[in-house]
Amino acid sequence: MAASMATAAGNMLQFMKLVGQLKRVPRTGWVYRNVKKPESVSDHMYRMAMMSLTITDPTVDKNRCIKLALVHDMAECIVGDIAPSDNISKAEKHRREEASDQYLSHYLYTVSDAHLSPLQEYETQSSPEARMVKEFDRLEMILQAHEYEELEGTPGRLQEFFDSTDGCFHHPDVLQFVRALNEERGRHETKADETKTWDSQTAGTASSQPDTTSHTSS
Repeated sequence: MAASMATAAGNMLQFMKLVGQLKRVPRTGWVYRNVKKPESVSDHMYRMAMMSLTITDPTVDKNRCIKLALVHDMAECIVGDIAPSDNISKAEKHRREEASDQYLSHYLYTVSDAHLSPLQEYETQSSPEARMVKEFDRLEMILQAHEYEELEGTPGRLQEFFDSTDGCFHHPDVLQFVRALNEERGRHETKADETKTWDSQTAGTASSQPDTTSHTSS
């Protein structure tokens, strides 16, 4: 009994060390766009879990969503965050992540033919909760993109991330959040355009003024 408890504790220790790597794996999309101090994978999953925590839809299991959010990118502690620009096929990406999930499951789950792990559930999008969390995955991404634009003072620079989510949001609560996000982003872009126009006009006015500096003869 003591030996089995020691084994379980040892497995948990190794599992926690593995998932701890997620704190040091930066999100590749931001790295490739030269974002300073890009978020980690665990940063991304944490806010997705917080989104899940705020669910008010009674038809969706909030606790299940939180669990899915916390494990959906877990394989990246081994394979890293593979982005489309890495030129790795979807099939190969899936193979690597599935192998990593199975390795991690050795530490975390009891293997059973009747057991559908949350990793499989998310991958197959086989439940309302998995589909909800997939929307949160994309929602968190564009929220982070908006925040980076704010921090950099570069409204619109990360538009491609918003474009990549066109048609991907369906849940009414998520659609409402996206609408609010786009409205705020639009206000920031309008303000930035007005500032540029004002600066341009001010510079033009200053350059057109005659030189009134007095000159005295020696």
